[in-house]
Amino acid sequence: MSATVPGRLAKAIRQRSFAVTAEIGPPRGADTEPVRRAAKLLRDWVDAVNITDNQNAHVRLSSLAGSIVALQAGVEPVMQLTCRDRNRIALQSDLLSAGALGVPNVLLLAGDHPRHGDHADAAPVFDLDSAQLISAARQMRDDGRLLSGRELAPAPRWLIGAVDDPVGSPERLAGKVKAGAEFVQTQFVVDVPAFEDWMSRVRDAGLHEQVAVLAGVGPIRSARALEFLRTELPGVQVPDDVVSRLLGVPGDRTAEEGMTLCVETVQRLREIPGVAGVHVMSVGHEQGVPEILERAGVGRAQPG
Repeated sequence: MSATVPGRLAKAIRQRSFAVTAEIGPPRGADTEPVRRAAKLLRDWVDAVNITDNQNAHVRLSSLAGSIVALQAGVEPVMQLTCRDRNRIALQSDLLSAGALGVPNVLLLAGDHPRHGDHADAAPVFDLDSAQLISAARQMRDDGRLLSGRELAPAPRWLIGAVDDPVGSPERLAGKVKAGAEFVQTQFVVDVPAFEDWMSRVRDAGLHEQVAVLAGVGPIRSARALEFLRTELPGVQVPDDVVSRLLGVPGDRTAEEGMTLCVETVQRLREIPGVAGVHVMSVGHEQGVPEILERAGVGRAQPG
């Protein structure tokens, strides 16, 4: 990681403290207050907070706008940027804008196909794939050059992140690390033994020394959410014992049991070698994140 990269998250990763990130979904409307409210709930507990980029291919306030609001509310943002909606010109322009406006972290990913969203007939772009976008960002920052070769003055500074599904071979992760990813946030970890097996392969490949692995976690608050994780979300493994546990309590206690399960998962993940932190996904229920972290024994975030 470049020593010149600013921010609390970069500091936590450099110091090998247990990093914590969370997530905010910008609103479907011309109002920044929902982002501001969520940021205030999270700011004393996390090192940084993701601002999603038209998550699930649904139109919302932009990630850049949400990131600026988070900064104003005292929370370090991670600006998500997807390849779905932009060509390489627009992608590099948004990356430059983030750097110019003081956004210290970017998370670069392909994005959900438009057919899954609220404008199913929208034309997908995917001019670059996620690894190519990560490489472009690294080149912009470290070499001070655009993909065209033209120089940047000054070059932007941000921590570069990626996403990955913690299943199977870590070969795809290795490609993103080679491209320039410095931290990775994984898909939901529900099956901890399966994740331990994946992390073993990550360590065998030496990747844990090159990229900070933040394991994705979140409370499963309803039977409907459980079914979504089991059937609709790629890269998520839900073991039978978790299904039995969550469906074995009365419906009005599912959310409580899901919170307890999430707390236990965070505690178990902290013991796995190579895990640099957690990414807590509880969009729409941000008030539950401090409870999860406190019960799991994860202290409040230290000032950057």
